[in-house]
Amino acid sequence: MASHDTYQTPLPSRYASPEMSRLFSDRNRHSTWRKLWLRLAESQRELGIETITPEALEQMKSHLEVTDEDYEVARVEEKRRRHDAMAHVHAFGAVAPAAAGLMHYGATSCFVTDNTELILMRDALDLLTKKLAKVISNLSAFALKWKALANAKVTGEPTLGYTHLQEAQLVTVGKRAAHWAQDLMLDLHSIEQVRRDLRFRGAQGTTGTQASFLEIFQGDSAKCDKLNELLCAKFGFPACYDLSSQTYTRKVDVIVANAVTGIGTSAQKIAGDIRLLAGWKEIEEPFEASQIGSSAMAYKRNPANALRENLRPGGRLNIQAGYSCHYPCKPTVRRTNIPEMMLLADAICRGLDNVTSGLVVYPQLIAARVQSTLPFMIAESVLMKLCAKGVSRQEAHEQVRVLSHEAASVVKNEGKPNDLISRIKGSDFFQPIWDDLDGMLKAELYIGRSVELVDAYCGPGGPVEKALAPYMACIESSSTAELDV
Repeated sequence: MASHDTYQTPLPSRYASPEMSRLFSDRNRHSTWRKLWLRLAESQRELGIETITPEALEQMKSHLEVTDEDYEVARVEEKRRRHDAMAHVHAFGAVAPAAAGLMHYGATSCFVTDNTELILMRDALDLLTKKLAKVISNLSAFALKWKALANAKVTGEPTLGYTHLQEAQLVTVGKRAAHWAQDLMLDLHSIEQVRRDLRFRGAQGTTGTQASFLEIFQGDSAKCDKLNELLCAKFGFPACYDLSSQTYTRKVDVIVANAVTGIGTSAQKIAGDIRLLAGWKEIEEPFEASQIGSSAMAYKRNPANALRENLRPGGRLNIQAGYSCHYPCKPTVRRTNIPEMMLLADAICRGLDNVTSGLVVYPQLIAARVQSTLPFMIAESVLMKLCAKGVSRQEAHEQVRVLSHEAASVVKNEGKPNDLISRIKGSDFFQPIWDDLDGMLKAELYIGRSVELVDAYCGPGGPVEKALAPYMACIESSSTAELDV
């Protein structure tokens, strides 16, 4: 049936990158099976199994890519044998007849299915770390750019900070972006650690005892170990897991999933912040000249890519759930969840790259919102100055609280400007600091160490620069992701 006539997941067709989609394609998966069968046969010959001939190895090498014709052979074989791994053994044997009799020698289905899964997860993690590094680089550059205004007299781009979504002490646009970068830095470190710890299943036999290989090597345990050393070297793994059963422990899937899910958690925070800021018209994601924000409301600039916060990998991770088909090595849950987890994470990284590469900032609107709330922002400084002049801190707090609530009532109920400063100037209680008030109404006085903190984290020699050093060539050569929405 044509693709438009059957359900197709939108992940590879709309959201995920071509390289991640290819990685988890059937052709790449089954071609990897063939590579595993070849390397197993090669290693066995290297260890003295001379019945595996050079001709057999050469035929296998010549047909590592599964063709459409091979798939038709495998389809017929699977219908007959009801076993997909064996169907592909026969399909491979059809094009490599000299190897057909000894292909898959001593192995069980999990030799190809589980080892392939580990290879694909490893390669997917490598793709994700590069994409994460690009997004972190975008945010770091943005944070450094917006740590200060073009006006040399201003030390930072003050903006409203929030706790419980209520206006709190001022921060800067740059520091907020540095927080986003830090969340993704934690994800990057977590995925790098999982990637370093990932091992191979190798050739372990039906239940992980290597009994079949021990028999092949006539009781020579050293050759069983050497076989796995050779396989690990050929596929780029540092070692095999110390113990396996029919499968590598599924705890590995959960460990990988937990690390990858962090990307979705971070993206939810970042996208949520951007959507709120867009609602306040402070910051927006890039919006193309002919882009449509709403089919009904032509004026709207809906954040299309920030909506990707809903694409959280955690929603798809039920890998540890019960197996859902007869073979424990080939559960339907894992066949869908592992690829879709990686495709979702890839889609999120692409969305973040697109958004963070072109964030639009509106400094005048930011400044206007700061000024409307600044009288409340200086309340803590008022307390500090009064205390310094010998006034009771608790009494001062009560006086500020009462006047602040009165001023807030005027703003909320009457729609008038914030008149807290006028109220303070009209109260004799605050007379000791009247002369200081006008000089206190400068937003840049209330950003603390924001600029310094951004410099230390994102600037030269900081944690971001060190973490991104291995990825710089990739970052510099990559272009911004173009997305379908």
